[in-house]
Amino acid sequence: MGKRDSRLDTYIAKAAPFAQPVLEYLREVVHAASPDLDEAIKWGMPAFLHEGRILCGMAAFKQHCALWFWRGKTLAAASGAYADGMGEFGRITSLTELPSKKVLMARVNAALALRADGAIARVPVAKKPPPKAPPDLLAALRADRKALATFEAFSPSAKREYVDWIVEAKREETRAKRVAQAVEWMAQGKQRNWKYMNC
Repeated sequence: MGKRDSRLDTYIAKAAPFAQPVLEYLREVVHAASPDLDEAIKWGMPAFLHEGRILCGMAAFKQHCALWFWRGKTLAAASGAYADGMGEFGRITSLTELPSKKVLMARVNAALALRADGAIARVPVAKKPPPKAPPDLLAALRADRKALATFEAFSPSAKREYVDWIVEAKREETRAKRVAQAVEWMAQGKQRNWKYMNC
């Protein structure tokens, strides 16, 4: 029997009223399909784990809910089902928009089968090259040793979040503000999306 996580109860209780019955139903259907799945919170959202690895998860937003599967596009291609955006079943706003329990359970079991036969492990993952900091960011970092040390200690993905945020600015004034903000946050040891890390 999988381990239930009380944080999912809290997540569901804090969700919008329309979302609560949807999330409760999805939780129960996932466990009905595979009672051995463990629960956890990943990226601030409920997730269901198989042997310690994410199998699927659900989320509530302001106006809809979503049910997603790890490597959902691979799963959808294998089953011929819909997979677009975060949720494999689109934007769910009520129980009536969900497919039948049988369909949902079949999707969970298909995800388990893909994992068991190693099909998911064979999906190639494109590795991005390490990000190159633009000259204006490098100059600002060199002027603040704490910020520079933090940036250098970041993983490539954490560096990329800052670099992308800065280079995507359309105006020079915006870019300058972002560089200043980035250096301030890095001097405090913060990643780009630090506000959302403890959700």
